[in-house]
Amino acid sequence: MSVKLGVPSKGRLMEKTFEWFAARDIHLARSGSEREYAGVVDGIEGVSLVLLSAGEIPRELAAGRIHLGVTGTDLVHEKLPLWEQTVASVAELGFGHADLILAVPQGWVDVDTLHDLDAAAAAFRAAHGSRLRIATKYHRLVREFLRGAGVADYALVDSQGATEGTVANETAEAIADITSTGETLLANHLKILSDGLILKSQATLWQSQVAQVNAEQRAALDALLARVA
Repeated sequence: MSVKLGVPSKGRLMEKTFEWFAARDIHLARSGSEREYAGVVDGIEGVSLVLLSAGEIPRELAAGRIHLGVTGTDLVHEKLPLWEQTVASVAELGFGHADLILAVPQGWVDVDTLHDLDAAAAAFRAAHGSRLRIATKYHRLVREFLRGAGVADYALVDSQGATEGTVANETAEAIADITSTGETLLANHLKILSDGLILKSQATLWQSQVAQVNAEQRAALDALLARVA
């Protein structure tokens, strides 16, 4: 049995992860076609590569089915309510930077802070008889953030597509989403609240705290961690 290392299965995140490990003389590669989720590891003994979607990696770490995994801070914190008990950060990889933020229409000139948003939400409910809708993929993180800020009169609506477009499409009044440059927000006439930063995220190497390891796996895991940590 080998130590299982889970990395994103496609796109720039996979490529940058491969480059990061290669700089430490651990060479990861796909095996087979682009449609196959199989990979190989060269440069270190006893480690096998598992290609997964970035969103699956937190779950696999928490279940102990992989020993190490690369995914964003945002996904670990959102998908694992008690993440500190199941995974530990080994190294921040220095790419995949993005902020989870709260944004409202630019036309809301009187709404710049969470306090303003709370007042706007109360006014919205009084005027429309329904709660102000915030579109997001990050329900748990947003709910905890707004609870801590004392914002109450809102409803989270699930967004699995282009969250920034939900305000223009009139399926939400505000959004909470990941942004790296802010350009898409500007293009959709949205502004980030001045105190609306929920979480700063980047690609991170995580270690499962619950995965079982035998003596052989422990030696391989220690060797890999010594190379990368």
